Amino acid sequence: MSVQSVERALDVLEALAAQGGEAGISEIAALTGLPYGTIHRLLRTLLDRGYVRQESDRRYALGGSLVRIGGAAERMVGSWAEPYLTKMVDLSGETANLAVLEGDFVVYVAQVPSPRRLRMFAEVGRRVLPHSTAVGKVLLADRADARAVLERTGMPRRTDHTITTVAGLLAEIERVRTCGYALDLGEEEAGVHCMAVPVRDGDRVFAAMSVSGPAERIDAHDRDELAASLRKVADEFGSAVFGSGR
Repeated sequence: MSVQSVERALDVLEALAAQGGEAGISEIAALTGLPYGTIHRLLRTLLDRGYVRQESDRRYALGGSLVRIGGAAERMVGSWAEPYLTKMVDLSGETANLAVLEGDFVVYVAQVPSPRRLRMFAEVGRRVLPHSTAVGKVLLADRADARAVLERTGMPRRTDHTITTVAGLLAEIERVRTCGYALDLGEEEAGVHCMAVPVRDGDRVFAAMSVSGPAERIDAHDRDELAASLRKVADEFGSAVFGSGR
């Protein structure tokens, strides 16, 4: 049996997250359907516990206490992902990664390496800009503010193949939304190709899973067939992590 006050507090936190981490009372009310008085009472408690902070313009933002919990959850998710990443290695023969979007940066949180002698590594904990990676494209494809993210971060050229215009990457992101996977064709590192698929929590993309390796080995796969296999594994992982709570 659910506890209504807990559900409502979580609704408020999720509404703040859906607005990019910051929102006013009216925005929270529109997203949650809760009365203003209820929202004010919940926010007071969340403020006292550090899960929300109030900005100078009287808007509310996610607070620092969530960082501690989020860091622990992120480590757990990385551990839970390993058997699913191993399945991706078995399917592709290449290194498999799990990545999330933290602020405007992609962060790699788990990896299972390829058994091959020549293999790719993305150090766990590494932070990269999203525009030049397949995982970044998948994560941006779920963001209504993708353009704003790209304009804030800039789009520096990593290789000769890096997409460096907002219009160009937005077109690429639209392709990702249509076909359900993203490609990095030597855009982050010359000679390295990568394919990424989304991990979903309901309708929201929580993370991205990918395989990466030398261009000639990745290109030897049938793209649509490999993507379908990777999506199946990513869906299994998403269901394992979030299914019991829905």
